[in-house]
Amino acid sequence: MQSPAAPALSVKQVLFCGAMIVTLSMGIRHGFGLWLQPITQAQDWTRQTFSFALAVQNLSWGIFGVFAGMLADRFGAFRVLIGGSLLYALGLFGMAHSPTPLLFTLSAGILIGAAQAGSTYAVIYGVIGRQIPAERRSWAMGVAAAAGSFGQFLMAPIEGRLIGSLGWQTALAVVAVLALVIVPLAFGLREPKTAALAGHREQSVMQAVGEAFRYPSFGLLMAGYFVCGFQLAFIGIHMPTYLRDRSLPAEVAGYALALIGLFNVFGTYTVGLLGQKLAKRKILAAIYFARAVSIALFLMAPISPMSVYLFSAAMGFLWLSTVPATNAIVAGIFGVAHLSMLSGFVFLSHQVGSFLGVWLGGYLYDTTGSYDIVWYIAIALGVFAAVVNLPVKESAIPRGPQPVGAAG
Repeated sequence: MQSPAAPALSVKQVLFCGAMIVTLSMGIRHGFGLWLQPITQAQDWTRQTFSFALAVQNLSWGIFGVFAGMLADRFGAFRVLIGGSLLYALGLFGMAHSPTPLLFTLSAGILIGAAQAGSTYAVIYGVIGRQIPAERRSWAMGVAAAAGSFGQFLMAPIEGRLIGSLGWQTALAVVAVLALVIVPLAFGLREPKTAALAGHREQSVMQAVGEAFRYPSFGLLMAGYFVCGFQLAFIGIHMPTYLRDRSLPAEVAGYALALIGLFNVFGTYTVGLLGQKLAKRKILAAIYFARAVSIALFLMAPISPMSVYLFSAAMGFLWLSTVPATNAIVAGIFGVAHLSMLSGFVFLSHQVGSFLGVWLGGYLYDTTGSYDIVWYIAIALGVFAAVVNLPVKESAIPRGPQPVGAAG
């Protein structure tokens, strides 16, 4: 057992274990679009049925993310990560053996959503905020976000090959076992008891929540993150089927998702570095506007494998680039004492957007026979998000005198 004077976890340990956990958790998630067609065909379900379950997953992730963040801030990330790993495996197994849309929604939607809440960014960023100095925080968050991108690059082709060689049910069972690898990695993020208090302030949970929601910049960040969720969830889940509808070979979708993951490694890391030097609100505005332009150009260009790969590379560079910048702003404004919880609230907005992006994609396709309307909505929302991020104030929120030794 470590003594109260024990040093904090090393930067390398935090980044390695945190990055590996995010690689697995986000990598598995980013491949779910590959299961849409085999599951709906095998079960004789509509695309809306599958889309609704994945939409519930995003909403569940957002709702449970707030409480997972509270628990991680209070008791440390270790216990939350263990629970997230176990729920992930259980949800994937249930997803493989759900005979009805209701059970499929409970497993693929609610259980896996709760699992992601306990095994992804909000929890990992809480550890980063407590263990890594503020001057390196944006960079470290960029590294963790890049790991999630690498997970997509790594896992999407693996999941595609598993489905093709083993069938969709057995492939889900294999992925469920992979989710359990998070358990041993979580031991590397078991913080000393004093570390959990490193960012402590004399402020209750309710006071922290009230302060955040009264601060206009927090609401603007949430609005931008809503758009981020809408765009990413729609593209990640529906683009593989959109490409098949356009008569492109099945492997193009797998390569497209892999390219998004590969280029996002560079995008998120680059944004993490730029966030040390440039105004993060301007970085976010540029990302959202560039997304809108990329989608518009993709729709205007003739569809081909090359146009898909170019679009995937461009979107990949922008994919999770919002994550380190947004969370670094939250930490800079409010401090790290309640960082996981406040990041959870911002992420809840992201997941409401994800719910609408996934569900609307399936609903509008089933009603109109096309994804065109949702693509246009994604473009308009990108411009909106660029505008609302510009007025965000990044400086620490003014507060009264704090107790000696408290961190802001």
